[in-house]
Amino acid sequence: MPDPSAHSVPEPAADPLRDAARGVRLHKALAEAGVASRRACEDLVRAGLVSVNGRVVQSLPAWVDLDADVVEVEGRRIEPPRRRVCVLLNKPRRCLSTCDDPGGRRTVVDLVDHPLARRLYPVGRLDFDTSGLLLLTNDGDLAQRLTHPRFGVEKTYRAKVQGCLDDARLRDLLAGAHLAVRRDGRTVGVARAAAVEARIVRRDREKTTIELTLAEGRNRQVRRLLARLGHPVVRLERVRLGPIRLKGLRRGEWRELTSGELQALRRAARAPGRRRADDTPER
Repeated sequence: MPDPSAHSVPEPAADPLRDAARGVRLHKALAEAGVASRRACEDLVRAGLVSVNGRVVQSLPAWVDLDADVVEVEGRRIEPPRRRVCVLLNKPRRCLSTCDDPGGRRTVVDLVDHPLARRLYPVGRLDFDTSGLLLLTNDGDLAQRLTHPRFGVEKTYRAKVQGCLDDARLRDLLAGAHLAVRRDGRTVGVARAAAVEARIVRRDREKTTIELTLAEGRNRQVRRLLARLGHPVVRLERVRLGPIRLKGLRRGEWRELTSGELQALRRAARAPGRRRADDTPER
């Protein structure tokens, strides 16, 4: 009788990248190596920009061992994470919150002369014309927690606006307002912005200086909220992120956070807050 196994189809070989026992999830390993936040690393994988041992990874989840595997992002090999650092920069205006710019404009990384500068990435973004506190780190997990609204890490801004912002307008600001939700450059809906904490620092008939504290980070939220009230922003500066305050640094200067500040920052990013509809970092 013919051997029935002679015509059987062999089972496909198991994909080693699907073996959870071999290491950690690929996007987590990339984030811990300082490539970007976990979410951004997921996007890099889905865009086909990540390879493991010469093979482009097509989907997630996947598991890797950075000590044993050759992992590359856009052709650049990713080394196992070393010392985790976080740098505080007093960002000047007219500076991009990115690592590089094809147009040759100045970026925040250009200002940080740190031994690990090539591995430091901005935590969230500040708009081109917004100054103040910006963190850069090679700790992707910390960056994710600091920028995702689920963790509710507060950010305080000082804004100088046109006109005299009266108490009635201030109450409107404290109550929150409906703002368009935008993703990938398109408006996809409308959601109510969370109420903010605010106080008047100084005001006269022509200008008002106000401090606002937010626990969410919708795109250009401060500028949009104040514009809705009829008081366009003239100048905007971020002065606090969680327990870290901007002090002792001139524009363009930076310093590494102390171990105590890092511990306080991680504690602030540990307890989840309420999830928001739009999780685009504040600009």
